[in-house]
Amino acid sequence: MAALGWLTPRRRSSTARSVLAGEAAAEAARKTSQQFEEDARARTGAEADAEASPAEPAFPVAGDVGAAAFFDLDNTVMQGAAIFHFGRGLYKRKFFQRRELARFAWQQTWFRIAGVEDPEHMQDVRESALSIVKGHRVAELMSIGEEIYDEYMADRIWPGTRALAQAHLDAGQKVWLVTAAPVETATIIARRLGLTGALGTVAESVDGVYTGKLVGEPLHGPAKAEAVRALASAENLDLSRCAAYSDSHNDIPMLSLVGHPYAINPDTKLRKHARERDWRLRDYRTGRKAARVGIPAAAGVGALAGGTAAAVALHRRRR
Repeated sequence: MAALGWLTPRRRSSTARSVLAGEAAAEAARKTSQQFEEDARARTGAEADAEASPAEPAFPVAGDVGAAAFFDLDNTVMQGAAIFHFGRGLYKRKFFQRRELARFAWQQTWFRIAGVEDPEHMQDVRESALSIVKGHRVAELMSIGEEIYDEYMADRIWPGTRALAQAHLDAGQKVWLVTAAPVETATIIARRLGLTGALGTVAESVDGVYTGKLVGEPLHGPAKAEAVRALASAENLDLSRCAAYSDSHNDIPMLSLVGHPYAINPDTKLRKHARERDWRLRDYRTGRKAARVGIPAAAGVGALAGGTAAAVALHRRRR
């Protein structure tokens, strides 16, 4: 901890949690990626050929195994937020009640609207999510996650971003998801897409049962950068030759680590930041579709829209 001596106690604690979360995510990602590495190698380039745009630059460089690509998940690879789609599936299976769904939807919608990370609010979000899985077996949630992917996530993958990821795979590089979503959910999505693995929030488990605690903190903002840095070190990657993709200004720390940052479907702050630094931009949203995948997408669309409205009304009554 000597290297953190210049920080205030509060900042030191926050930084330490980010490092812990990042290192835990990197360790979990390396373990799980080995389980489906053969699936990634088995994929052919046929799907990518059908989806890739001829306007894409000659990047990545084929055979550059010292490079890799890191993709944010929510609104970058997939329309909407993975945790909401997962929550919809758990609600359908009666893991929690309608009141909890409305509360969870309100918390996440407020975060998207406000665009800031209030410590008390983020703590409330963490506690809500962890209370849902506490006492359940990891294997049970993984099995359910497979079903939820088919029900709510498979048809929400952005073809353009998927093609970018496939280009890295075709070049012989590893491709990782980096997300605040639970690492189990992220791993399922990565495997289904034929990617190398996933860095995600690590929830503590004992004897295969969730304790309701996190290892470090959610993999968000600076913690994502720490996870990428830890994984790059373990994998002997040269970050100056790596690429990273995200839609959110919260991921600027991660994007700034690599030599090839991309803003994908960027929010206003990230778009401005990217233009100032000549980062590449890609926006796969058009017209009404772009509007639809903004705030409503974060609320889960469809079934969660009603829950969000109820949560907003509940919040107003409490004020």
